[in-house]
Amino acid sequence: MNEITHISDTSAGTFYDRIARLYDWTFKVNGYRRSIERFLLAHPLPLPSGARILDAGCGTGLLTLSLLRTLQRPAQIVAIDLSASSLLTARRATEQRGAGRHTTSFFQANLLSLPFADESFDFIITSGALEYVSLDDGLRELARVTAPGGYFLHLPVRPSPVSKLLEIIFRFRAHPVEEIVETTNRYFRILLDHRFASFEPIGWTKIAILARKEGG
Repeated sequence: MNEITHISDTSAGTFYDRIARLYDWTFKVNGYRRSIERFLLAHPLPLPSGARILDAGCGTGLLTLSLLRTLQRPAQIVAIDLSASSLLTARRATEQRGAGRHTTSFFQANLLSLPFADESFDFIITSGALEYVSLDDGLRELARVTAPGGYFLHLPVRPSPVSKLLEIIFRFRAHPVEEIVETTNRYFRILLDHRFASFEPIGWTKIAILARKEGG
């Protein structure tokens, strides 16, 4: 399964619709994918076969593709984004790579009003999406659709000289790390606060926070 379902109406002229090609290119050259895949392989989650996974704010498919390359058991991967152009790029990249034993589906949807029932997912991963919304509102909605005992991996932008430039280019606002930790702990229990090595380009702007929802 590999299709795009339109859940909410969005303008074809949105910012990421216009820059999807440039955005995709930056992730092909900056080495983020290799760093994310090394992290996922180094910190495998005890997900069951057929685990339900949400890539919340998938962009052009960086995290979806990383999951396809690193997950050891079959999974049902759902990817959502507001940008139709980004979703199309992500879907095409997935088709070219092949989903293998996994299934993938793509939905145009808003992070703050996800079109899924409560406790729908065993694992949620997100990067570059919560910087565009209220952190509390975004995490509350992601927690709503996370099953008890489910996992949450957030790759937030950390304030730095490089991220200041990215804020201007990509029109977002990085949340202070202290606020990210405090708010995440409101809805999940943080298991790991990972700092990427300084020689990795992803370490100039990103950290990784792995958390788990209580229960289960």
